[in-house]
Amino acid sequence: MRKVLLAGESWTIHSIHQKGFDSFTTTTYETGIKWFKKAIESQGYELTHIPNHLIQYNFPETVEELNQFDIVVLSDIGSNTFLLPDLSFSEGQQSINKLEVIKRYVSNGGKLLMAGGYISFSGIDGKSRYENSPLREVLPVNCLGKDDRVEVPEGVVPYVSNHEVFEKIPKNWPHFLGYNKTSEKQNTEVLATINGDPFIVIGDFGKGKSVAFTSDIAPHWGSEEFVNWEYYPVFWNNLFQYLDK
Repeated sequence: MRKVLLAGESWTIHSIHQKGFDSFTTTTYETGIKWFKKAIESQGYELTHIPNHLIQYNFPETVEELNQFDIVVLSDIGSNTFLLPDLSFSEGQQSINKLEVIKRYVSNGGKLLMAGGYISFSGIDGKSRYENSPLREVLPVNCLGKDDRVEVPEGVVPYVSNHEVFEKIPKNWPHFLGYNKTSEKQNTEVLATINGDPFIVIGDFGKGKSVAFTSDIAPHWGSEEFVNWEYYPVFWNNLFQYLDK
C-alpha cells in the first residue's frame, strides 16, 4: 500500500466569552484532514497524520525515516514549527533541522506537496517564511516573502490544462475562496492557474519532485463544493500516480 505523510492541518482555538461584567474562556482543538483522508484512502493510500503541535516530537528526523513514505504533504504548517522545537527555542540547544531533512529526502528521490492555506508558502502576514527556509530551493514556486493571501469570497474557478493529471476529470472545476499568490520557477510544469497565478505546479529537485497546490485541501479556501466533489479523490490519485513516473 502506498503511504502518505501529512504534516499540519490542525489548530487550537482559544476563545474569550465576555458576558457583561463576567467572562470565561474555552479551548478547542480541530483538524481539517477528514476530506483528504477519506479521499486518498478510497484510492488505496495509507495516511499518517502528524498535527502541528506534535511535529517536534513525531516528525521524522532522518531521510531513512522519511523514505517510508511515498509522498510528504505539508498543509497549513509554517517553517517555524519545524525550525523552533523546544530544544532550541526554550533550552538553547542544537537540534535537527527537519526542513533540511525534507530537502535531502526530495533530492534523493522523494516527493513533496505543499498545499495552500493561511500558514503555507509565505502565509498571512508573511509568517510562514518558507522563502527563508531550505525548502525555497525545493519548491517549484517562489514565495513572495510577504502576506501572500488572495481572498476571493465570491469564488474563483481555476483554469486547468489538458495535462494527464486531469484525465477523466471535467475541465469545469468547483470554485475556491482564496489561495496563496506565488510565481512559478523556470523549468517547471504549470498544470493549472487561478486568476492567472500558479495553482498547480510541478518541478524537479535532484532525483525527486515537488508540487505546489496553492489553495487549500480543506475549507475555508477549499470550498465545500471542492472537498465534496466526486472527482476530489480522483484528482489526488492522478497527481500521486503522475509523480511516480
